[in-house]
Amino acid sequence: MNAIPENQLHSASLAARDLRVLWHPCTQMKDHETLPLVAIRRGSGAWLEDFEGKRYLDAVSSWWVNLFGHANPRINAALSAQLDKLEHVIFAGFTHEPAVRLAEQLVALTPPGLTRCFLADNGSAAVEVALKMSFHYWRNRGLPQKTRFMTLQNSYHGETLGALAVGSVELYKTLYKPLLMDVLTAPSPDSYNREPGESCEAYALRQFAHMERLLAEHAAELAAVIVEPLVQCAGGMRMYHPVYLTRLREACTRYGVHMIADEIAVGFGRTGTMFACEQASISPDFLCLSKGLTGGYLPLSAVMTTEDVYAAFYDEYTNLTAFLHSHSYTGNPLACTAALATLDIFATERPIESNRIKAAYLGQRARQLEDHPHVSEVRQCGMILAVEFVKDKRSREPYPWTERRGQLIYRHSLQNGVLLRPIGNVVYFMPPYIVDETEMDLMVQVAADGIELATCD
Repeated sequence: MNAIPENQLHSASLAARDLRVLWHPCTQMKDHETLPLVAIRRGSGAWLEDFEGKRYLDAVSSWWVNLFGHANPRINAALSAQLDKLEHVIFAGFTHEPAVRLAEQLVALTPPGLTRCFLADNGSAAVEVALKMSFHYWRNRGLPQKTRFMTLQNSYHGETLGALAVGSVELYKTLYKPLLMDVLTAPSPDSYNREPGESCEAYALRQFAHMERLLAEHAAELAAVIVEPLVQCAGGMRMYHPVYLTRLREACTRYGVHMIADEIAVGFGRTGTMFACEQASISPDFLCLSKGLTGGYLPLSAVMTTEDVYAAFYDEYTNLTAFLHSHSYTGNPLACTAALATLDIFATERPIESNRIKAAYLGQRARQLEDHPHVSEVRQCGMILAVEFVKDKRSREPYPWTERRGQLIYRHSLQNGVLLRPIGNVVYFMPPYIVDETEMDLMVQVAADGIELATCD
């Protein structure tokens, strides 16, 4: 079938064609009987534009991936140049300049001791790689009984079966439990649950006592603990104090258990430092990276690990200790090129420094919502800010999930030119780093009006 000329397209017709053939992620497709799909024609900077010319401020970085704006000139130019050289090559037995340079730069940028880079396709794949590497490491080291994993309550690590197993957001997990491995779950250090007057640090330390007890009890069978450093994103942008990570790193070393840091969503400056682990001054055994790695352009993930882990697999072929995980598009040159261009922007434009000013402005604007009678908390970690709205402010009783009040805010935001995608009763901002004060004002105002609309019974 021939493509329809762009000048004959419009949003409604493209959406109608979509609904005849496509199935969208994380979506009850029946909703689109009343909630129109938004057909996007182009993107530029922090904005998306539909076929009628209406613009939408991308306040969620298109599912947290876009760092430096849509159609970024530097990333575009790098990809254009690479297209004329090499689009893809098998990565078993072959290599190429973009992959080597990317691995070298990631080794230099990530926390000390992470000297080996394994490339995969997306965030869930990175988590699968880290889980399998940890399990396989202990087997190669003569400790085959270390087969279990521990996670935090309210965590999310992806939706392939291994990644889903080590998450604990029941919305995603409950139906598939018969397919999943059994894991241990420790209480979350989520600061939202601290007692009145209790500091975030004190609460994190109190919650770590539960993790310590589980580690002591199960160390002999545990391969690794996996956590999202500082922010549990899909669990409602819940945040916790870095002291928890410091204690966890110490305990994992003491008990002989790997620490997996899933920085797929929080890496590359989102929390105010290049990597969230830096705020606890720790190095995990495995660091999972994706999303912002390519600036939002192409699927790519990386698992950074140690020389000790690498050495456990380095052996004669006949001993069958090799790590045999693979993806057809491993090390794709175009994706690696996009990642290199993204890292070059970090190196030359120093966005983390300018983000401190932007984050302070965004926080100052959003904290005005703390006085709203249905807002229980405004919380922030770097360029991630969340507003939690509730049925009862005093008791923090949430609205029933079946009322879908977040969807009212989503609809309202689209009508007013902003893309917000609340997680349940949490409205959050995770904008591209190029956002300016006027755009932040718009995000906050539209969110405030949306919350008022959604909570005025």
